[in-house]
Amino acid sequence: MRWRGSRSSSNVEDQRGRRQSRISGRPLQGGVGMIVLLLAAAYFGVDPSIILNQGLQQSAPSTSGTAHQPSAEENELAAFVSVVLADTEDTWNTLFQNSGQRYQEPTLVLFTGSVQSACGHAEAAMGPFYCPGDKKVYIDLSFYHDLRERHGAPGDFAQAYVIAHEIGHHVQNLMGISNQVHSARGRLNEAEGNKLLVKQELQADCFSGLWAHHANRTRQILEQGDIEEALTAATAIGDDRLQKQGRGYVTPESFTHGTSKQRVRWFRRGLDEGSIRSCDTFKAAQL
Repeated sequence: MRWRGSRSSSNVEDQRGRRQSRISGRPLQGGVGMIVLLLAAAYFGVDPSIILNQGLQQSAPSTSGTAHQPSAEENELAAFVSVVLADTEDTWNTLFQNSGQRYQEPTLVLFTGSVQSACGHAEAAMGPFYCPGDKKVYIDLSFYHDLRERHGAPGDFAQAYVIAHEIGHHVQNLMGISNQVHSARGRLNEAEGNKLLVKQELQADCFSGLWAHHANRTRQILEQGDIEEALTAATAIGDDRLQKQGRGYVTPESFTHGTSKQRVRWFRRGLDEGSIRSCDTFKAAQL
């Protein structure tokens, strides 16, 4: 991916090295916040009990600074993430403006170990996530090591795909889609509610492909092999593959993000067609 020399975003909040401490007391913020964190955990194959157990012991967190000394590789990743975020800003500002709307740029928070968001306390093991309560994307850069080593998805464009997917959730939040899904799920049983979550996640995949489409058309960011890197990442984190790897069998009714094949298909659709309308997973005859 061509990114060096491009502008960096001013919407990065660096909390690396800020230690989160928790004192037993009130439970973790529930409702939408808990759901968001549990889904983020499921996204990357993390045992949800990690999040639930935290909720039983958390109260108001306090922070204390530590002498965090990032490596050269980590600094390189931080610079890369800032450039990718800036590129998503350029794309979505233009798309919203073309439709007569104003895009509200999200903040991206870099953290190490754990972090406190408006959706609750989160551990790095969850992987990146978007919190609609504060309109922020959270990422511990060590995740990219897991993406490469644990999920077998190396490459800078695979890393960019992860950021673009979370920004896709921010776009859904601005468009009112997230609230509609949350409201509808309250009237459905778990299996039917999960189907809505799959559509929501696949749309975020499509939005990430849409970003790549427009970014490459206007700024020529793609290099040979980049698309394959993104497709490998999308394949690696499909519900079916993660469940098969984690427990040896698959339960489709519990899917919340879509199969590997579906994730690849919708990223590719956004990349090929480049329109928000083409990403309407909720009206699609086939996912």
